Amino acid sequence: MRRLWLLLGACLTLAAAPSVTKVDPPNWWVDHTINPVRLLVRGTELAGARVEATDAGVDVVAAHANARGTYLFVDVRIKATGQHPLRVTTDRGSASIPFEVLAPLAAEGRFQGFSQDDLIYLIMPDRFSNGDPSNDDPAISKGLFNPADPHFYHGGDLQGILDHLPYLKDLGVTAIWINPLYDNVNHLNQIEKAQDKPVTDYHGYGAVDFYAVDEHFGDGAKFRELTDAAHRSGIKIILDMVANHTGPYHPWVTDSPTPTWYHGTREKHLNETWQTWAMMDPHAASSVTKPVLDGWFADILPDLNQDDPEVARYIIQNTLWWAGISGMDGIRQDTLSYVPRSFWRDWMAAIKKQYPHLYVVGEVLDGDPALTSFFQGGQARGGIDTGVDSVFDFPQYFALRKAFGQGQQMNDFAAMLAHDYLYPDPNNLVTLLGLHDVQRFMNEPKATVESLKLAFTYLLTSRGIPMIYYGDEIAMRGGDDPDNRRDFPVAAFGASGRTSEQQNVWAYVRKLAQLRAQYPALRRGSMQQLAVTASAYVYRRGDLLVFLNKDANAADLTAEAQDGSWKDLLEGVGPVAALDGRVTVRVPGLSAVILRREQ
Repeated sequence: MRRLWLLLGACLTLAAAPSVTKVDPPNWWVDHTINPVRLLVRGTELAGARVEATDAGVDVVAAHANARGTYLFVDVRIKATGQHPLRVTTDRGSASIPFEVLAPLAAEGRFQGFSQDDLIYLIMPDRFSNGDPSNDDPAISKGLFNPADPHFYHGGDLQGILDHLPYLKDLGVTAIWINPLYDNVNHLNQIEKAQDKPVTDYHGYGAVDFYAVDEHFGDGAKFRELTDAAHRSGIKIILDMVANHTGPYHPWVTDSPTPTWYHGTREKHLNETWQTWAMMDPHAASSVTKPVLDGWFADILPDLNQDDPEVARYIIQNTLWWAGISGMDGIRQDTLSYVPRSFWRDWMAAIKKQYPHLYVVGEVLDGDPALTSFFQGGQARGGIDTGVDSVFDFPQYFALRKAFGQGQQMNDFAAMLAHDYLYPDPNNLVTLLGLHDVQRFMNEPKATVESLKLAFTYLLTSRGIPMIYYGDEIAMRGGDDPDNRRDFPVAAFGASGRTSEQQNVWAYVRKLAQLRAQYPALRRGSMQQLAVTASAYVYRRGDLLVFLNKDANAADLTAEAQDGSWKDLLEGVGPVAALDGRVTVRVPGLSAVILRREQ
């Protein structure tokens, strides 16, 4: 009997020993602006634990467990590179916390930022190109791969992007925006439901691990390989990030590190109201603003509480970690208007302190320029300067769609530019014709190949930093999500495999990109609106003149110009002469002309 009790006691002691299942971040760097770094250690039986370094490479500055004993917060001072595991000990046993200190990546050619000199190309990795079939249906997440179902994974990955860098380079792309790479759900019974249909997080916005690449896309090493290869090709990398929410099956949802990690719980929480206008409203009561900041996105995605200092620190460190492991150049931040602007201020300050040139564009999906400008850094609004470098120019996006895709008057489109005074710097806005959250341009009721080409003309010759959604350069169609995320046709990566329509648009976009790269005025020249009617629009970019005619018939359009001979860079019309300070050009129907004075 005594032996039985001894054996039982030993088993109970063994079961109660501390365990470590995850460490965030798994590594850090010497000579970093954040030192000590705070580790979030997940495990069991961690209450009352003592944490100590096992060598002289790091020091443990402080450590404490949460009330449930499932997480440790450990501050580690970095001293030297190498593997430096920590030891966690309780009265019931001990466990090891793996941790590595790295030398920082060389800054040359990395962390470059992006600017008006760039042409951005948005890629949803799962829908672009399948470069590695071995990760289509990985063992860890069997059953989530089904190319015939628009809600499941289709096989696209980081290797597919890497394989087609020459295609992007030839098109004129200088920066790639990649949708989030976070690991998402890996069990068939843990996926969202939409109209009673299973929906995977192939898009990357439902993270279950912020420190891992989704196994369907590759891994951290592959992301670094892609970044290095892109840099050698003269292409920058912009990574999509999400600070507003997690996926519904993140382990934190049922076991949060702190009681205030999320706003609410799965059983009791506010629903998002989408009333983002309240963020700039000096009259809005908390009953209006609170659901915007604290509500669960689509009543599904758990809302992170950035007012919890542990959450804020976790997100900031995670952002810097992705930059540090990859050498990437910029960030696209999701759902900017659903997070307190005070957090963006602190987040941006931390980014700029470590990577001064890294550039950030935030999503404020709204047609009101007063709201979008409210979030751009460079001026204090409501007593806070967010510091965010850029935001997407959705007000102009909606105007572009109306003018060129819905057949509405050009006057309304040009009038939107009159609101540029609201922005600290309208030249740094990221402009677009479409992206993964809206129907494709070609699905607009009045869209044609000709109107798409006109829209591209404006996009690549006007102020701002232009962005192309993958496939728009070949006039891809697509309705509401997920139809707007169709697979890029493999054949279209080569000219011989494109249809006549695809090649027509592709060649035109490539020509515009070449002109934009060749003439600085199309990137950084001052923009001046010269004339606008219901169907025509004339503007100046530096020393170039741009004429757009969306009427089916030819139109004679006039602009002030220096006397002399002017040449059409698109070669659609012959040289024209300016006399008495004016130039008149006959612009064919549904066409554009870009004039440059011949020296």
